[in-house]
Amino acid sequence: MATKLWGVLAQYENPAEIFHACEKVRDSGYSKWDACVPFPVHGLDKAMGVPASRLPWIVLSVGLFGSAFMLFFENWTMSIAYPIITGGKPLFSLPAFVPVWYEITVLSSCLTAFFGNWVLNGLPRPHHPAFNSKAFERATDDKFFIMVEAADPKFDLEKTKALLGETGASSVEELEN
Repeated sequence: MATKLWGVLAQYENPAEIFHACEKVRDSGYSKWDACVPFPVHGLDKAMGVPASRLPWIVLSVGLFGSAFMLFFENWTMSIAYPIITGGKPLFSLPAFVPVWYEITVLSSCLTAFFGNWVLNGLPRPHHPAFNSKAFERATDDKFFIMVEAADPKFDLEKTKALLGETGASSVEELEN
């Protein structure tokens, strides 16, 4: 069975090297690439040109929808579906609704943040071509990596390897799918 080239993996030794390498890869016009680091590197997302996440807006939207739905549901339940007049109190009593209303708002926001993060990040991903690389095993320990996909419109194997070599990569290897 013939293997297909997935992309190129470059290894770096420290945060400063990968930071500058990400700037060069970004400035070269690549769009399908990623950096893998063992700990957060301040400003790396800006060096990569990663746009701001849509997740906060999604969480806010779903939280507001959950809040509005719960308030509507409590009002409908107590005023229309099952009205119970107790001691002349009004059917719509906002203070009585606040605890459940608040909890549903928080619950819908939290679930959206959790599952939205998974969806937007393409998780779960049980297999990735980088997992076949022996060097990539150190991505969670002490090494820094840049992966450029062969599916990138600007990808040319030799030019991409040369660019990554120029950025100070300690090793550059091809990844097969």
